Amino acid sequence: MQVARRKTRPIKVGTVAIGGDAPVSVQSMTKTHTHDVEATVRQIHQLEKAGCDIVRVAVPDIPSAEAVKKIKADIHIPLIADIHYDHRLALVALEGGANAIRLNPGNLKEEDRIQQVIDAAKAHKVAIRIGVNAGSVDAVYPKEGPLRHEAREAFIQKMIHRALEYLRFFEKRRFTELKISMKLSNVQDTIEAYRRMAKVCDYPFHLGVTEAGLPRDGAIKSALGIGALLLEGIGDTIRVSLTGDPVEEVEVGKRILQFLELREFGPELIACPSCGRADIDLIQLVEAAEKRLREMGKSQADLVGMKIALMGCEVNGPGEAKDADIGIAAGKGQGMIFKKGKMVRRVSESEMVEALVQEMLKVEKRASG
Repeated sequence: MQVARRKTRPIKVGTVAIGGDAPVSVQSMTKTHTHDVEATVRQIHQLEKAGCDIVRVAVPDIPSAEAVKKIKADIHIPLIADIHYDHRLALVALEGGANAIRLNPGNLKEEDRIQQVIDAAKAHKVAIRIGVNAGSVDAVYPKEGPLRHEAREAFIQKMIHRALEYLRFFEKRRFTELKISMKLSNVQDTIEAYRRMAKVCDYPFHLGVTEAGLPRDGAIKSALGIGALLLEGIGDTIRVSLTGDPVEEVEVGKRILQFLELREFGPELIACPSCGRADIDLIQLVEAAEKRLREMGKSQADLVGMKIALMGCEVNGPGEAKDADIGIAAGKGQGMIFKKGKMVRRVSESEMVEALVQEMLKVEKRASG
């Protein structure tokens, strides 16, 4: 089922279109000290290889702001400079070629300083993200207490008021190359904040659940929050915030978009959970197949949209996964390769992964031929 996207005005961050009819883009943020140019560039290259569309770097000081120029010279995706408190950092980063600036309304409040950032952004023809979070309002986010629900309602409304207040300041100065984020660490409140903001403006949204945590919990929280909003048509670019390797953020973000059928990044691997009928180590088989797909590198891109099924037994395998383009139903010491539910051939356990890959490539050649 096609999701009806919220109508938003289009903007661009470097070469990447955001909003309008543009695909939902995947962002991440480096975990290095930005002034360490070599380490930062190395991490961005890893993110590029993983399929990241846009990268953000922290700019807490002048050395970091000055590093933007050197970093930009050696990367291939748009770069956003994350600015807090000191507007001069934004000015230096923009001179260095930053493709967008992120500002927090709670940390940069002086109108004359905001005006300088606006003027520089206009001069360099770049966009600005108004990044609202719990620290953007003059109140403590309520986590407990008898009136917690009512207090959170009021807090969300304060966030929206602060975002609109900042937004109107930009609009009065004829600057509308803007996108907005409304992040909280609580999934339900994050969803509600974006829903309400969607009713009062048509700017594109950057989605995320902030401070989501370690990879397992963070991926779940992000999938729930980001996924719920995307299913409502809300959201134009996303970041999965994880305490860990930023490459994992990109991988999770891509999976969210692919599983919602909003974008396709490669073949989709599905597998049964395994049970007492399985006579093979299905977990090991799935891990080996996933590793092999990653190793295929560019060839994997040629298999975009293909559904691959790995099933733990020959009893239900082809039937349960008959909508898969290709798959294996594994038995004791051997397996059956099937395409669209029909058996193709039998292979030994040691041959399963490579035989599957070869049959996948045959499918791809016929499709492209």
